[in-house]
Amino acid sequence: MKVIRNSVIPFGKRYGAINLFGVLFAKRDMHLSGEVMNHELIHSAQMRELLFIPFYLIYIIEWLIRLVQSQGNSYEAYRRISFEREAYEYCRDPGYLSRRRCFAQWRK
Repeated sequence: MKVIRNSVIPFGKRYGAINLFGVLFAKRDMHLSGEVMNHELIHSAQMRELLFIPFYLIYIIEWLIRLVQSQGNSYEAYRRISFEREAYEYCRDPGYLSRRRCFAQWRK
């Protein structure tokens, strides 16, 4: 995964890194642990299987639905997005991507 360190993207102080189309933009001082990298690699796999643009559309729609369900709590809405649930659940498992099934974010 290509990593670009900079002081502009991601915007704001709340986020240390963001994966855009399989490229990780990270703040210069952000420590990219193995867990963080695996989390972002899981997102890259999700993006590829949905051909990128649909991933972002579904992500935004799902976040809006979760935002209503969580009564305006944006962090809770973010953590309840199917893509994030999968990435957080398996970020500590370095072998996960080698056995991950397609569309795993919607399987259980």
